[in-house]
Amino acid sequence: MNNLLFKNALRFFILVIIQIFLLNQIRLGGYINPYLYVLFILLLPFETPRWLLLILAFALGLTIDIFSGTMGMHTAASVLMAFARPGVLKMIATKAQYESGVKPGIQDMGFPWFFSYAGLLIFIHHFLLFYIEVFRFSEFFITFFRIILSSIVTLALVILSQYLFLKIKK
Repeated sequence: MNNLLFKNALRFFILVIIQIFLLNQIRLGGYINPYLYVLFILLLPFETPRWLLLILAFALGLTIDIFSGTMGMHTAASVLMAFARPGVLKMIATKAQYESGVKPGIQDMGFPWFFSYAGLLIFIHHFLLFYIEVFRFSEFFITFFRIILSSIVTLALVILSQYLFLKIKK
């Protein structure tokens, strides 16, 4: 229990630091904004109670907002992502696949499962985040294009990070 708590706390701080000091400085033509911090919500254990999931997502989004000066945009998108997570989990697999001790990552669940799980949740996060940012539908297609590009880059970073820290089973 303490080991799991320590790992998740460490993951929280590392992802926030990477997001604030490295990824927030990357703006590729104004269309691609990678948000790796969502990996924290994606990798929380299946057994995480819904109320705790929402509180952790709120804390993560608020931390990113404070350091980015974005006034609640990341908080709203992160909480929506955490709220949608149980529904996405029900949609892509049965409850029998989520055994105790199994983690929602490529190593335990496989690439196809993780790709669809992470892809859907990242898209939901980015959809709300970018439409809150522009706050108008007159730029609907430009904003949607930004959502698609940023989701693809974020998903690629999430998958790359999964493979970088993959433990090889003996």
